[in-house]
This record gives sequence, structure tokens and C-alpha cells, in this order.
Amino acid sequence: MALAGRSNVGKSSLVNALTGRQVARTSGTPGKTRLANFYRVEPARQPAFYFVDLPGYGYIDSREAREAFDRIAAAYFFGGQGRDRARAPIAGVILAIDARHPGLANDIAAFGWLSALSVPLLVVASKVDKLGRAERAGRVAAAEKAFGGPVLPVSATNGENLNKLWSLIVTCLSQKPR
Repeated sequence: MALAGRSNVGKSSLVNALTGRQVARTSGTPGKTRLANFYRVEPARQPAFYFVDLPGYGYIDSREAREAFDRIAAAYFFGGQGRDRARAPIAGVILAIDARHPGLANDIAAFGWLSALSVPLLVVASKVDKLGRAERAGRVAAAEKAFGGPVLPVSATNGENLNKLWSLIVTCLSQKPR
């Protein structure tokens, strides 16, 4: 199960919250994750699987960093530099967006190319705990409009909707990976 999203959106925090352990390094500084990090997860009564925390996009400070991100994404999703190369089966992708900033152009672009992978795609709005109740409803509605479907608001800090996200992950894992 891959986790994609902008830099500093909370992907590593989400991995830690879902696993209940501090397995992924977190940082307040954007762009710290430079590699695809694989975390083996062994949930109770479920087969083991991997969370793959991909480097963030959107905070690419140089041409070299942008090219490195493109290479890592191509290697993970396509097994190499292009779509013609074989890749390992992917059960699904979680696209994490920041609930405070729904519908950013680079999130919409990522949604477009992730949708083309023909694997289950879950859009989650992270950091929802940083919004007030009225503001949250408006931002989630804006995200759902921008992405044309459901967006699950989650918080790695207070655990909001993590059980629902786990249910969706289990559903993805139970389907035949593509």
C-alpha cells in the first residue's frame, strides 16, 4: 500500500499512527524523505503487507531533486523508467492531501497520474485536527469537489478516522493487486 502526497503533508506520521509504532522518521522540514521507505506491517488476522512511504512532491528545491523524485516514482509504480517495464503488484495508493489546502494544482496532477494506474486510490485529508468544525466541513467539501469523489478526513495526531482508513486499506488488500 503506497502513500503519496506533497512534502510535509503527514505521510510518515500517518504510517506511525496506523502501525501504532514510531517506525517512520518525521520532520517539520519539508523534503526530508528522499527515498521510498518500505515498512512491513503484520496486522492481526490479516496477511503481512508493506506500507511504502514515497518522497513528497511539491517541495522539490532543485532540478536534481525533482529528477530523483521522478526516478523513484517511476521505479516504484512502473518497475523502471517507463510504463513498459514490469512492476510488483500494488494493492492500492493512499493520496494524502492537507485538509487546510484542498485542491492544490500539484495534488490534482498527482491524482490524475495515480488514477491512471488502475489500482484502488484512497484520498485522505490529513491534519484535519488543525481545523475548526465549521472550517473542516467546508474544506472537506472543497476537496471532494476538486477530486470528484469521497475524501476521508483523518488525523494522525488524535486518531480521527484511522479505523475507517484501516477498513478501506483491508478492502484494498483483499482485492487482487494489479
